[in-house]
Amino acid sequence: MTGAAPTMIAIDPERPGGPELLVPVERPIPRPGPGEVLIRVRAAGVNRPDVLQRLGLYPMPPGAPTIPGLEAAGEIVALGEGASRFRLGDEVCALLAGGGYAQYVPVPEGQCLEVPPGLTLVQAASLPETYFTVWSNLFERAYAADGETVLVHGGTSGIGVTAILLAKAFGLTVFVTCGSDEKCAAARELGADLAINYRTQDFAEVALSATGKRGVDVVLDMVGGDYLPRNLACLADNGRHVSIAFQRGPRADLDLALVMRKRLTLSGSMLRPRSVAYKSALADSLARDVWPLFAEGRLRVVIDATFPLERAADAHRRMEAGEHVGKIVLEVP
Repeated sequence: MTGAAPTMIAIDPERPGGPELLVPVERPIPRPGPGEVLIRVRAAGVNRPDVLQRLGLYPMPPGAPTIPGLEAAGEIVALGEGASRFRLGDEVCALLAGGGYAQYVPVPEGQCLEVPPGLTLVQAASLPETYFTVWSNLFERAYAADGETVLVHGGTSGIGVTAILLAKAFGLTVFVTCGSDEKCAAARELGADLAINYRTQDFAEVALSATGKRGVDVVLDMVGGDYLPRNLACLADNGRHVSIAFQRGPRADLDLALVMRKRLTLSGSMLRPRSVAYKSALADSLARDVWPLFAEGRLRVVIDATFPLERAADAHRRMEAGEHVGKIVLEVP
């Protein structure tokens, strides 16, 4: 990094609050620690946890930077002690513990992935958070297998779009819920076999009807709260329910008799607090089993909107409005 400026531009709000707090500030350029690389960020994905962190509702793991941003793409410009998987100048995308809304971010080298051939850095920046999340929960935790049916809530969110694309690439039938007929149409265009407008239909009844009363094999749930009983109601025998967020609250009524009768499995996970070793193993799995599908044309990138870093507030407003289809990305100068 010879000749680099000692400071960088970043978004680093000093207190919880509204999107107006997301203004550019100067911060010291961080140094990569042992086993880390320093990325010159060119683009950073925007995710729901970024909004929750801004509001003060998402406690950061110990040691995580106060700068938001859980994924980024750019060039490697410095190597920490012992880092040897990449070379200076390599273009990568990476899963971060935070710090993506900035011109530079350090990250363990194991959490970096090469940019898939043919993708831009903006496109690559939209991948890590949702692909790490969906792959680990839908396939490694719920064991979704070829021929099974999955139900995913929030079908046009970043998670939902990724779940549709991955599910279809691996031979699954995928049902999704969306908040409007327009979003349902967008989800079907992306490949969803069934899109249910949860504002006008009972998704559990529709899912049961569509499966001949058998039910779905897996529910990937970001809603929680009062959705849980309906999720369990539309699960098939030996079904698996995986919670990855709880937009309607972390508590719910649980019918244990139903769980026992159907032999259901309920689990959940949070990615951000997991160890570097776990995330690195997940990156290896994605590199082996998923990343090649981009070059084969079996996976594609769905970007809803891009904003320059200085308009991070507008990006958060877009996220909070809930009208996006796919990912929102910041372009970093």
